[in-house]
Amino acid sequence: MLCGCPGVLRTSAAPAAALAAALLSSLARCSLLEPGDAVVSALSPYFGTKTRYEDVNPALRSDPEAPRRDPRLLEGSCTPVQLVALIRHGTRYPTAKQIRKLRQLHGLLQARRSGGGDGEAGGLGAALAAWPLGYADWMDGQLVEKGRLDMRRLALRLAALFPALFSRENYGRLRLVTSSKHRCVDSGAAFLQGLWQHYHPGLPPPDVADMECGPPRINDKLMRFFDHCEKFLTEVERNETALYHVEAFKTGPEMQTILKKVSDTLQVPVNDLNADLIQVAFFTCSFDLAIKGIKSPWCDVFDVDDAKVLEYLNDLKQYWKRGYGYTINSRSSCTLFQDIFRHLDKAVEQKQRSQPVSSPVILQFGHAETLLPLLSLMGYFKDKEPLTAYNYEEQVQRKFRSGHIVPYASNLIFVLYHCEDAKTPKEEFQVQMLLNEKVLPLAHSQETVSLYEDLKNHYKDILQSCQTSEECALPKMNSTFDEL
Repeated sequence: MLCGCPGVLRTSAAPAAALAAALLSSLARCSLLEPGDAVVSALSPYFGTKTRYEDVNPALRSDPEAPRRDPRLLEGSCTPVQLVALIRHGTRYPTAKQIRKLRQLHGLLQARRSGGGDGEAGGLGAALAAWPLGYADWMDGQLVEKGRLDMRRLALRLAALFPALFSRENYGRLRLVTSSKHRCVDSGAAFLQGLWQHYHPGLPPPDVADMECGPPRINDKLMRFFDHCEKFLTEVERNETALYHVEAFKTGPEMQTILKKVSDTLQVPVNDLNADLIQVAFFTCSFDLAIKGIKSPWCDVFDVDDAKVLEYLNDLKQYWKRGYGYTINSRSSCTLFQDIFRHLDKAVEQKQRSQPVSSPVILQFGHAETLLPLLSLMGYFKDKEPLTAYNYEEQVQRKFRSGHIVPYASNLIFVLYHCEDAKTPKEEFQVQMLLNEKVLPLAHSQETVSLYEDLKNHYKDILQSCQTSEECALPKMNSTFDEL
């Protein structure tokens, strides 16, 4: 069982060396996360896209493999005939860029410690200087074992929730698509292993290449559409002014307060710190929690008020780069949205012809950056006022909280039902959507179910008029000029 890994008190009264020794001793007593352990920090709800799935679905902490059937799911005369799932990869290591920033911060703490400072000064800063980093460049965003577990457990829950779709007979007809990133490819493989466990409890799974449905197919034009949209790349991704509000918030009063506070806590000159280093310290708390299952002393650098400000900084970036900040963010995902409806259309057509549905389950593995633009395109989590560098207080109750929407292993699921009325020959197709295994009310009606044709009609503009080639084309420059 995992020990409590108690936090470190913020005090300079205790000698720095003693604090460091106590922390290292605490680490030695702590083990990696084991099934059944539930290490929770008060900061857990505020890690944005670095949030653990079980912090969004707390019931999973006690029994992570048991399906949670939302009472709003259709049943009775409605039979599910197809499931299309868009799934974010599981828990991952920090990226190499994040690791380099952490190493920079760690170096500042170590230099301060070796320099001696003022007498016994150091406290938490000295303790963190002695704390092993545990992250290396080679890790660079790769899926961790906890991430594989996220996927295997999700597979078990979905298979139990929709047994007719995930039947053993349908196993060879599963369709898996993934981004080319290793963390997504590995997530798809882990999901298949979870299904194997569902069908063959106790038997070790074969290599993914040897499974009936074969390995996931890589399709970056679908799962990383943003990399293939020139307008997005030019006007947002490579545009230094596109994230103006993110940069302005970094130097604004809320972040400056945290900067000074962390400077005092770690006893590092405030001029040696910046918002990026503060943010990486915050995320290191989240990585240690998610990957190692420990509440590390990095978590003791911050309190909940700090966490809310740092969450907003992360949400600002997601809002302006992946959400409602710029129209192209969401319009670049039209290709993925239309692909989902092509699958649903085909299933309807096959069912109407009394043919078996060729692909009862379609699983697509991507990123937070895949899901957020799509949800924005569909009108979800839109606040009345845009998120800016200057309205933090007004946005405390905002809908756009990335950690609640796209934590690790987040999933958006379309379920197509064939419904028959026993009293009449009438039949119809209905659709429900689930976000993170909870029924997602429709953005336009707040109903929990829609006739398929009504849903298509609501999104008619996207389905018929949003052509990626046109949306992503850069405006032509006017090359005419007046002759002298």
